[in-house]
Amino acid sequence: MSAFRLHNTGDQVDLQTVMTILLQVLVGGLSLGVLYAIVALGYTMVYGVLQLINFAHSEVFITGGIVGYFVFHALQDSSMNGYLKLVLACLAAMIVSGALNVVIERLAYRPLRGAQRLVPLITAIGVSLILQDTLKFVVGLTGMFDLSVTLPKGFTSPLTKFAGIDITSLNLQVKDVILLVVATLMLIGLNLLVNHTRLGRAIRAVAHDRQTAGLMGIDSNRIISLTFLIGGALGGLGGVMYAMKYQALNAYSGMAPGMKAFSAAVLGGIGSIPGAMLGGIVLGWVETLLGVVSLFSALPGLHWLSYIKAEYKDLGGFLALILILFIKPTGLLGKSSTEKV
Repeated sequence: MSAFRLHNTGDQVDLQTVMTILLQVLVGGLSLGVLYAIVALGYTMVYGVLQLINFAHSEVFITGGIVGYFVFHALQDSSMNGYLKLVLACLAAMIVSGALNVVIERLAYRPLRGAQRLVPLITAIGVSLILQDTLKFVVGLTGMFDLSVTLPKGFTSPLTKFAGIDITSLNLQVKDVILLVVATLMLIGLNLLVNHTRLGRAIRAVAHDRQTAGLMGIDSNRIISLTFLIGGALGGLGGVMYAMKYQALNAYSGMAPGMKAFSAAVLGGIGSIPGAMLGGIVLGWVETLLGVVSLFSALPGLHWLSYIKAEYKDLGGFLALILILFIKPTGLLGKSSTEKV
């Protein structure tokens, strides 16, 4: 294989190295993207029924991560199987985040139904700020600002083989596979719930026309509360996955991934469950690719790539969002109909 020199260095890189980097981008971007997608599903569920952007979802999401941290910490010295610890952390996070989302809907959003659309939006931002300070107080009781998550043994072990193929160069860990499996199960489960159950039909009916659904005997308030419960539980599960992936979090850790998850929901078509997943994955790939694109500046005619720094990856994700919405305003899988879920 012919080699080429990295821009402004004497290192030699061959085609195999380029392909390895691209494969790492594919796998790493997928891992990051499904994390965004898990959180984006919570935005999608709530928007589908109320056409409300629940900006407090970022804090509901990180609340799940903090709850997961305390469960991991409490079980740290236990001889319990590591996967069982993770299941317990996920269940606790889903229960707390789901219940928190229901309380938010009941106290902050329900009294504002029928108000001008700007009023619930401002309320959502206010709730977000209140939750941030509350979480800061709770975390502060530990005497720390940042919480360091100690994972069960084996979660950070690198994977070396898959189906007999050496995958050491992908830098893939067990926790990345867990994240991918959880995201896949969530997408399948949520699609089955919304499209093939009685509750799902009721959710779709309320989303389509709340008044007509009420005339058909559907309790709209109950269905909306259940939707917030499901959306919050998904956010809590996403928080545990975030804590597992990065092994560090604080009261403000939900802001950046929450905004990116919202962007992913819009990118895929807010209100579309597969769209939320697709939008998250696309955003993850774009960010990961921009983080390493300067490595390809040594290729003939691509020296200008050296000016694209890794710090620009967040900007690139939002530029991709703007470009796609310019071409398709409803998002990748969004529809211009009134049905949102």
